[in-house]
Amino acid sequence: MSPHSSSSLNSRSLKTRFALRFLRALKKINNRRPTSSSSSREISRRVQRVKLAADASMASAVGPRKAWSRAILLKHRSRSHARVHGLTGHRRETDHGHAITIRKRVMKKRKVHKLDPAFRTNELRRLVPGGEAMDLYNLLDETAHYIKCLTTQVEVMTSIANYCAT
Repeated sequence: MSPHSSSSLNSRSLKTRFALRFLRALKKINNRRPTSSSSSREISRRVQRVKLAADASMASAVGPRKAWSRAILLKHRSRSHARVHGLTGHRRETDHGHAITIRKRVMKKRKVHKLDPAFRTNELRRLVPGGEAMDLYNLLDETAHYIKCLTTQVEVMTSIANYCAT
């Protein structure tokens, strides 16, 4: 059987929809590459673009039927809108010592409450896009679907990396 037969390339599968969207996004990123792409700042920007492309491609492949995909698509569209209209202002913490102190305090609190179910639920809400506004049942349902999609994303990206490495 050929690798391009209809049974091996199901155009309706999540994996295929994601792969096609992601490859299109990677092509756009590659076409925007400046002539001197070796600076660490430019590499960091490209890494961020690839991450955003992966998230947006997966959310687009899933469509609006899941809250997490709607949240990612809304975030992506908001960033695109801000970039087009010149509204991208990067906010950074100027007092690095202060930011580290706050992080240590937060981590200390997390260690104390790790076993608390309410703490775990809030952590899950923080990790799943759009999870802040969900009840527990929907949060668990969305989490299961989000994990499935992240697994698919990793499989496709690994396949692309392996193909490019050969």
